[in-house]
Amino acid sequence: MATKQIQLTGAGGQGLVLAGIILAEAAMRDGKNVAVAQSYGPEARLGASKAEVIISTEKIAYPQVTQPDILLCLSQEAFDRYFSAVGERVLVVVDATHVQVPTLGRDNIYRLPLVRAAAERVGNRLVANVVALGALNALTELVSWESLQHAVERRTPQKYREQNLRALEVGRQLVQKTSSQTKEV
Repeated sequence: MATKQIQLTGAGGQGLVLAGIILAEAAMRDGKNVAVAQSYGPEARLGASKAEVIISTEKIAYPQVTQPDILLCLSQEAFDRYFSAVGERVLVVVDATHVQVPTLGRDNIYRLPLVRAAAERVGNRLVANVVALGALNALTELVSWESLQHAVERRTPQKYREQNLRALEVGRQLVQKTSSQTKEV
């Protein structure tokens, strides 16, 4: 991997900024160069939210994503806003619970029940961001699993640490169950 540009998008309050920070910390633990940026819509909650992470084995010349390699969308608004700007080769992961994706005939769009899995399998839909990180990393191997676990442990409060570690594993399991034919579970 030379450089990977990742956009984590959704609604404010979904923890995407934290997800970006966790991913960046894991990459740094793996000895990679990292740049992180985030933006919010005018509303503190439920407005548009985006975290951008660049991970590289080389020096990073520009600290913002110019052309994503990976796009995560946890809300329909985020999908509508960001999907149209990505190329055909971009890996796209969407929350199948809240995002409707038109049939496009592409094999690099994964529809995963991220929010539903967080609610049903972890017991808290607020950890969907960490479920998404587990799924993204299982698909891409951006960082080592150990570094990702360590970053989750460091960046989540003690009270919620075990729940977030469980969420990370649930995300990984979602990808392991995904059929290469349908890309949907």
